[in-house]
Amino acid sequence: MKTPFTLFSLLLFTLSLSAQQSAFPGAEGAGMYASGGRGTPDTATSVMEVTNLSDDGQPGSLRYALTANAAYRTVVFRVSGTIHLTSALRIKANTTIAGQTAPGAGICVADYPVSISGDNVIVRYMRFRLGDRYQKKTSANGDPVDGSGGDDAFGGLGRSNIIVDHVSASWSTDEALTIYRGDNLTIQWCVISEPLNYSYHFEAGDTAYEKHGYGGIWGAKHGSMHHNLIAHCRNRNPRFAGVSTYTPDTPGTENVDFRNNVIYNWGINTVYGGEGGNYNVVNNYYKYGPNTGSGVRYRICNPGMSTAAGFGKWYVSGNYVDGSPANTANNWSGVSAADTTQVKAVTPFDIGYAVATEAPADAFTAVLQKAGCSLPQRDTLDQRITDNVRNRTGRIIDVQGGYPHGTAYEQTVNAWPSLCSVPAPADSDHDGMPDAYETANGLDAVNAADRNGYSANGYTNLENYLNSLTHDGNRATKH
Repeated sequence: MKTPFTLFSLLLFTLSLSAQQSAFPGAEGAGMYASGGRGTPDTATSVMEVTNLSDDGQPGSLRYALTANAAYRTVVFRVSGTIHLTSALRIKANTTIAGQTAPGAGICVADYPVSISGDNVIVRYMRFRLGDRYQKKTSANGDPVDGSGGDDAFGGLGRSNIIVDHVSASWSTDEALTIYRGDNLTIQWCVISEPLNYSYHFEAGDTAYEKHGYGGIWGAKHGSMHHNLIAHCRNRNPRFAGVSTYTPDTPGTENVDFRNNVIYNWGINTVYGGEGGNYNVVNNYYKYGPNTGSGVRYRICNPGMSTAAGFGKWYVSGNYVDGSPANTANNWSGVSAADTTQVKAVTPFDIGYAVATEAPADAFTAVLQKAGCSLPQRDTLDQRITDNVRNRTGRIIDVQGGYPHGTAYEQTVNAWPSLCSVPAPADSDHDGMPDAYETANGLDAVNAADRNGYSANGYTNLENYLNSLTHDGNRATKH
């Protein structure tokens, strides 16, 4: 019989594991301790099953899974394919989206943006490929209006404890993936590609649609961005948000570690911005492409300056610049700034969270092999993008599928890769774990409550199943 002291000690041990547990094996950086929909020993996660590709808000739809009331939610998929949204979709606090559970080729979300609207969120193995279906906005007489083409494919502003892992984002009319103004953020192993350049982006003061194929605005009070591929983006590869986006806008508020990323075929700029913040730009791999301007072909970064915040401080080291041995050997010769003496930091900033760092060439190989929504399997678009990077091919595009500006949406519907579905494994108690997995691991296939049991490794039984999908046999991936 357990004594009260033993039970109390066990409870403290369980709570301690939960409080300090990484989001999943392979989570690194400032967002690594997000717990998402894990729940607590007293409050179990609500398992939300996505069983169809409709956007009607009914049970079984992704919209229902993300909007139904739940203290903690874990979204699992029992179908693969593309979900065509009919309005924007927001992710609430304390949510885990486990795209790796989709049977078949995985999930893509299209037509409207998806954004993080609450703290403590984990998003893994998802595709967000917006497209221009609803992006053209005009006045009564047909003229473009402010806000036309103003959507990101995926993003979030002002949220904390966020980790975005193995996500593929593309075909936006603003930025492909934008997250800033929060705290404790990790963006890792993602593919950001082909934002639509000459699409329908129009802002007040414009006289024509902009060329706005931009990658993203990234930043956080503590932010880590590593092992991402950013390809075919005209600009914002990424832009660091800078302190003016915070209240108060105190210099040093934004602290970002950007390492082991691969940047390919930028148009007019690489990494830039970061007014008033602190930034590490370390061991990244830069490879110019067919659309890269000759004046920025060997640029590493372009620190920004504002009257209010001044320059940020940048530690730039170990970056590889394809085609420029000089800038590879001396990274600061690849930094374009009005006054590098005000920008240059001689020691890296400690943002409080470590990331295992590789040589740029090793990161290049790993990112091309594993980044993006690579589970259940890579789609043909990401495969094409990684082939472009290897072969220095591809281009910045204006319409999904590479069609000319103004092409009717109906002529482009085949641009979205086909994502086949297969029957999902039986899950009698609908706890997110297949019957066969529960039986093999000593769990009860007709007792949904066992999803919330904590294992010795600190994860719940449900989390152990979700994590097993990223480390198992033919579905294996390092992260």
